[in-house]
Amino acid sequence: MDKTIIEPQRTVRVKRETDVLVVGGGPAGIMAACAAARKGLKVLLIESRGYLGGNLTIGLPILGFLGRKGNQVIKGLPQKFIDRLRARGAACEHKPCRLHVSLTIIDPEAVKTVALEMLEAAGVDILMYVFCADVIKEGDAVKGVIIESKEGREAILAKTVIDCTGDGDVAFRAGVECRKGDADGGMQPPTLMFSMKGVDVQALRDAIVNHSDEYDMDVMPPEQFRDGKFITVGFRNRILKARAAGYSIPVARTILITGIADDEIWVNMTRVNGTDSTVPDSYTAGEIQALKQIPDISRYLKDFIPGFGNAWIDRVAPFMGIRESRVIVGKYVLTAEDILSCRHFDDAVGVASYPVDIHHSTGDDCTMHWCEDCYDLPFRMLVPEKVCNLLVAGRCSSMTHEAMASARVMSTCMALGEAAGRAAGISVLDNVPVSETDVRKLRRELLSTGAYLRSGNE
Repeated sequence: MDKTIIEPQRTVRVKRETDVLVVGGGPAGIMAACAAARKGLKVLLIESRGYLGGNLTIGLPILGFLGRKGNQVIKGLPQKFIDRLRARGAACEHKPCRLHVSLTIIDPEAVKTVALEMLEAAGVDILMYVFCADVIKEGDAVKGVIIESKEGREAILAKTVIDCTGDGDVAFRAGVECRKGDADGGMQPPTLMFSMKGVDVQALRDAIVNHSDEYDMDVMPPEQFRDGKFITVGFRNRILKARAAGYSIPVARTILITGIADDEIWVNMTRVNGTDSTVPDSYTAGEIQALKQIPDISRYLKDFIPGFGNAWIDRVAPFMGIRESRVIVGKYVLTAEDILSCRHFDDAVGVASYPVDIHHSTGDDCTMHWCEDCYDLPFRMLVPEKVCNLLVAGRCSSMTHEAMASARVMSTCMALGEAAGRAAGISVLDNVPVSETDVRKLRRELLSTGAYLRSGNE
């Protein structure tokens, strides 16, 4: 039997009162806070780290701004964010990709500054270095959260709360039904990104284009690598040779992403199966194991992949990129069938097109399935089934394990965050629970502010 103690009852000081509280400053949270802000409303964003951006800051590209037919399906505030990065030379154009539909390379450090600029311009209050430790409820209604920091335990009261934590922390503490993983509880493994500098990217490009039989790419034609930014997914035969030579490589494919700098490559090849980011012991062990995988991976790149002979490790991401943890059970649960059938919804508040991309919870590979065009994101997937005054946006929104494998990417999370923020602002001004937001009004606002919704269900 586990030992327990009884904490003494204590009075908790109310630190802030706000109209809309956004918990989590990642891709969804930044968009949610900016979208909620409007004249006369107070919006507060809280974040546990000392900077904003979440997975936007760990060296990943943003996938899925474009649809399968080459049209742009993520616009609105996410595009305004990209525009600000481009003005600094910190983002590339959206580039079509046979495997990932599209990719947008960004500078992870510039993200932090641009996020602050957007939030400050919108009039959002920001509070960092605080953890959401609990929620405040009256009946089924969330009335705020309890935070923990170096100042101790305090309360923030809010008319509406948006959970953008990625792990569904607020929803879980509020008693919302949450699920993890597939039927057996298996979740997609995380990756600790790292970058290498001094890479001869042209040599890498030439090898793929001119010797595709030896330097193979999964489904991507060699022509895709002739110019511009790119992602490699392949070199399977090189990994097999490296393993035969005694190198320890945890993945079946070599995933390399060009950076903003001409000699920079971000490496997406660490893999720690069985890691659960909602369990600190598991998360800690995963981070340590991933860090230990980096030396052999970098040695493999230098010895087996063209262009890496003189490269060095420049930096390691500040935390692992988590592909999957909790998702809520909402008013609607998005499914893989919805995605692969390109389903329309009357309450659509966004559109996405990224494939169902499942990194297997065991082994070293992944499976991908593409829809023919794009699919709708219904408002109901943001709304918990039985808890009021709360929306959940990002990869912890309501979806199955398979659907989350598509909707987890950052472009989609940003679109969901914008929709949640606009819904929260409307609900506060209309003085109705956020779950009862007038979706027609929400869709009109999304369209009028530049978001993309398919004309078939306007």
